[in-house]
Amino acid sequence: MKNNVNLKKYLTICVIIFIIFMIVFIIINSVQYIHFTKNANSVINQMVAEIQEKYPDVNINDIIKILNSDNIDADNVLRKYGISLEKDSAIMQNTSDYIMFLILSTGIIILLFLSIIVIFILYQKKQNKKINEITKYIEEINNHNYALDIQENSEDELSILKNELYKITVTLKEQAENSKEDKIRLKKSLEDISHQLKTPLTSITIMLDNILDNPNMDIETRNGFIKDIYREITNINFFVQSLLKLSKFDADTITFNDKMENLKDIIEEAVKNVSILCDLKNIEIDIQKEKSPQVFCDLKWQVEAVTNIIKNSVEHSKENSKVYISYDENSMYSEIMIKDEGAGIDKEDLKHIFERFYKAKNSSKDSVGIGLALAKTIVEKDNGYITVDSEISKGTTFYIKYLK
Repeated sequence: MKNNVNLKKYLTICVIIFIIFMIVFIIINSVQYIHFTKNANSVINQMVAEIQEKYPDVNINDIIKILNSDNIDADNVLRKYGISLEKDSAIMQNTSDYIMFLILSTGIIILLFLSIIVIFILYQKKQNKKINEITKYIEEINNHNYALDIQENSEDELSILKNELYKITVTLKEQAENSKEDKIRLKKSLEDISHQLKTPLTSITIMLDNILDNPNMDIETRNGFIKDIYREITNINFFVQSLLKLSKFDADTITFNDKMENLKDIIEEAVKNVSILCDLKNIEIDIQKEKSPQVFCDLKWQVEAVTNIIKNSVEHSKENSKVYISYDENSMYSEIMIKDEGAGIDKEDLKHIFERFYKAKNSSKDSVGIGLALAKTIVEKDNGYITVDSEISKGTTFYIKYLK
């Protein structure tokens, strides 16, 4: 019943009007009584005065006793004048006053009922208006028009219903906007994926055409093409695998098996994963071993994240250079630092390097722009975060911090 505010308001008005009419009715009855009393007393006063004048020996007290007598069985001496004690008033003024007050009381009662009927009609009209508004709002929502502001501050049932409809409208509007944004993001992602796959596939096709069109191609050139094809296929495989992993994170279908792991073990496994790439560019991984802090994480996924960052550093390093890896801890977090001697990252590119498919100006030709995005997603899932410092021509340093 607490929500029937509007109904309570109208019922309160009806009760107030009823009380006012009752008060008026009581006042009218009181005035009527006063009028009857005044008329009767005036007539009795005149009668007593005439009796006393004509019959001086009559005791006034006797007359008063007669007037106050409750002997209802006395003979009706007025009957011969056509006056009934039960039905008629011997005082004609009382009769006319009674008729006047009867008409007035009847008018008040009729006015009372008319007022209640008017209030009921207004209440129903207001309710019907709100119902029609709600119906129109629902029709607009069905027509996918979510630009509706139907919030109300009142607390009656229909207003609460309108407010709930408003909440539904806002939710549907957000879903529609999100769906639109998702479609735009999906379109952009598909374009990026197509672009990322198109270049290596085109290269593979050209190299295969050369091999097929030249059966007498010298062995050195043929082997060079085969190595390039293998490299492109490896890049495509890495790209597809990374996409699948990211899609699992987006769908929230991955469960981490977290437990205490040594940073030393994570780094060593990650370095093994990039060993072939390091050999191709003759890059040395310099691990500065100190104490081995532990972190609460999923070993498999953290190896994946650290591998992607080390791979990024190796890809952007000059041949015959070094990549430095160190790790440490304090009371707040455990940290891995990965520093390369590459060309560095431009300041404009630095804030975008963790975005999917983003390729900086100094990106290597083998970069697919997805490894760092995947690394960031994994690290953040295990209560960590990644920061990066870079300076052109002086290299880049990644900091992976796992909060305790």
